Amino acid sequence: MTQVALMHPAPARLIDEDRVRWLLESIRCNRFLPQPDSTDVVVGDGDFRAIGSEFLGYFIRIGGLREDSRVLDIGCGIGRMAVPLTQYLDPQGSRYDGIDPVEGGIGWCQRTITPVYPNFAFQRLDIAHELYNPNGKINGRALALPFPDRHFDFVIMTSVVTHLPPAEVLVYLAEVRRVLSPGGRLFMTAFVVDGIAAANETGRRDPRLAFRRYRESPCWFVPNQPPLAAIGFEDGFLDKALERAGLSVALKSLGRWRGTSAGHHQDFIVAKRRGNGR
Repeated sequence: MTQVALMHPAPARLIDEDRVRWLLESIRCNRFLPQPDSTDVVVGDGDFRAIGSEFLGYFIRIGGLREDSRVLDIGCGIGRMAVPLTQYLDPQGSRYDGIDPVEGGIGWCQRTITPVYPNFAFQRLDIAHELYNPNGKINGRALALPFPDRHFDFVIMTSVVTHLPPAEVLVYLAEVRRVLSPGGRLFMTAFVVDGIAAANETGRRDPRLAFRRYRESPCWFVPNQPPLAAIGFEDGFLDKALERAGLSVALKSLGRWRGTSAGHHQDFIVAKRRGNGR
């Protein structure tokens, strides 16, 4: 497979690249933007502002995110994607909703982001997850997103399916399709275990992601780690899951975690909602 496979290219859209570069750099350097304490366990690895800025660039350039988009951020955590989006989304014409099962991250976002940016809303969904929310009351296979049909233009799932079993992935994708408007897009990151990744052909695969296949399932787990700490999926599984949910793959870009040259670490999949029905 080529590094970037375009299957259903989006209509051409002019992007002011100079403005995008200026915006991303200003976010990276803006020490006045809200930022959680680096010791907070839900912050995650890496530079909070730099990673958020980097992904905003991907959303615009690869995902086709527009300033007037209605955005849903599934697994929003402590606002790593939300903070840079405050500098891009139109405060009058756009809307952002973030959901997550971890109370600490949602609370910080509600206290810190929403009062300044009222078009940004956050809510906790008590979804059970053996690592992040073991006492959650909602089984992931019974997920129902608390939003009406066709409510969003752009859905973000960064580092979400990398922590979900396959049955729950199918449920999440079906719900994404339901809440997307016709032509709306999903931007998803994943670990796609192709032949190169499975065999570590280059010898440069990320040593933290030495996946081994679990029996005959599509899942690949990291030995000596909790199963949901990092999940890779057999190449083709996510493509079929998206198709089954009513979403068409528009772009699939493989990341450098497998040891090959790429402009990003995880694998990226952009999918588009098919059809006009429910």
